[in-house]
This record gives sequence, structure tokens and C-alpha cells, in this order.
Amino acid sequence: MNRFELARPASLSEARELLREKPGAVFKAGGIDLLDHLKERLWEPPRLVDLKSLPGMSEIVAEPDGGLRLGPLVTLAKVAAHPVIRKTHTALAQACGEAASPQIRNVATLGGNVLQRPRCWYYRLESYRCVKKGGDVCFAVGGENRYHVLFGGGPVYAPHPSNAAIALVALGASFVLEGPQQKRTVPAGDFFILPSMNPKKENLLEEGEVLTEIRVPAAAGVKSVYASVRERAAFDWPLVAVAAALRLDAGTVGEARIVLGAVAPIPWRSTRTEQAVRGKKLDGDTAEAAARAAIVGAAPLSDNGYKVPLLQALVRRTLLSMA
Repeated sequence: MNRFELARPASLSEARELLREKPGAVFKAGGIDLLDHLKERLWEPPRLVDLKSLPGMSEIVAEPDGGLRLGPLVTLAKVAAHPVIRKTHTALAQACGEAASPQIRNVATLGGNVLQRPRCWYYRLESYRCVKKGGDVCFAVGGENRYHVLFGGGPVYAPHPSNAAIALVALGASFVLEGPQQKRTVPAGDFFILPSMNPKKENLLEEGEVLTEIRVPAAAGVKSVYASVRERAAFDWPLVAVAAALRLDAGTVGEARIVLGAVAPIPWRSTRTEQAVRGKKLDGDTAEAAARAAIVGAAPLSDNGYKVPLLQALVRRTLLSMA
């Protein structure tokens, strides 16, 4: 790990100025993923600009209309335990409650979870100059790929690592981004980008921009669930995951947003699965049809074909739990 300065700004404008005046400087939120990058010498910044002292960045606000305004520096533990979120936006509370370990959830932030970098071991090892680090080879294609993607791969095949992002896309959330020149709001479903667009990036956040707020619309009449399958019951990333948000009327599905996790470089919204349940009674036949739809187009690599039946079973089981 290299030597670096730690700066604690009092405002967002000061934070951006501290970043700008020291080329190579980076922002720090909870710091969990950042510390990994520093230890692995993937990043060697001369300065860390700590955002945790900024006012209003760690609040949870339940709006009168039922929507949520979440500061990006609120911890995963607080989101998971919040009584309103657990009741009205259940999938988000469940996703945050399953991330990492209790110790990490008490430090790691919601924004940091959404913006974390891929967990591919070839990316994480300093000795491999892979596509994501500016090289021309994705070593996972011919190497160890048992945790890699089924959908949307190429030229990078690492899955998106965020639990919370899957739930936020399913719930129709938006991200507020503030840069030196403008403030913009981007739907969560448009924020994450495939490696075919830019293999070095996972999202639309530009240099100097800060995620300042996460907005989640009201979910009255919507039932949402997040579920995953992991190798270990605690402190592990999912092998496959799903977040579903359904509007049910007498057991019949109206609106449906179903997002798959750990199987694509982005939170993977499965429109085929949504079509399979929309307008149908949520019963065993519908869940089975949805499970089959969820794997259409899957392109497993040499060692991750087990994810296909695992994903089918998870989608089926999750939908039946919502009936």
C-alpha cells in the first residue's frame, strides 16, 4: 500500500476541489472496497478525500407519499434494520441484510455497495493485466470462471457484485449525481453499463461526480423480495440472486420488475421473466414458466454451467414465496 494524504472536507464543493488539485486522488466513503484496492496496489492515490463528514449524506428520509430518500453514506446495517424500509421496500432491506458480514455491514455504505468494483480474482490480482485494467485479455474466459456471468459478457465476464443494486433496479430507484458543472438524476436501470460499452467501467458516474442521493419511489401495493444462493450462509457473495417487485391483484400479477444478480456484468433485468408472469395467476405453473424464461439466452462459460439450474430453482422458489 502506498503512502497517501487523508482529507476531510466540510462541503461537497470543497471535496471536489481537493480531488481536482491532486491528480490521482479518489473519494472515500465507507472504504471497504477502496481498502482492498489499496492493499492489492490496484490504486495508488496520493490523496483520499473522505466524504463521511459531509452533512446530509447518511440520512434515511421516508417521504409522505411513501417514497424514500437515502443518503449514499447510510450503512447497509441501517438500511436493513429500518422499520419503514423493511415494510414498504422489503427487497432492499433483505439485500442489504445479506451483504457481507455484520461487522462489514456496520461500516460499508449503501453508495459504496452500489459502486463497488468487480470481485473477479484476475482483476483483483496485481499481476494480471486484464481487459478491465487496460489489457487485451479476459483471463476468465480460458481460466477460472465458476463465479462468472451467464448473460451480457464480453469483453469482460465478471459479474456485478452489488446486492443492493439488484433490489434498487427492481424497485425503480434513481441516483442523483452531482458534478462540477451539473446535477443529474439517472434511473438505476440505466446507470449500470455493459462492458461492451466501456470495459473499464461499470456505470455512468463521471470523474469528479459524486452520488449524493438515492431516490426510491413509493411502493404502495407492490410486494418485493430479494433472495440469493450462496456457498456459505454468511460473508459470501451470491452465486445467483433475484429481486422481484410485483403488483398483485387477487393473486394475479399486474406490474412486474424482476432483476437477476451475480449472472451478468450489470443488474440484469429479465423482461422475458416479467412477461411470463404479467397478467397470470402466481401459481406453480406460472413460476415454472418464469423459471424457464429466466435462463433464455444464458451462455455459460466452461465452469459455471451449474448456475443455470440454480437460477431456475431460485426464480421459481422466490416467485412462489410471493404468492
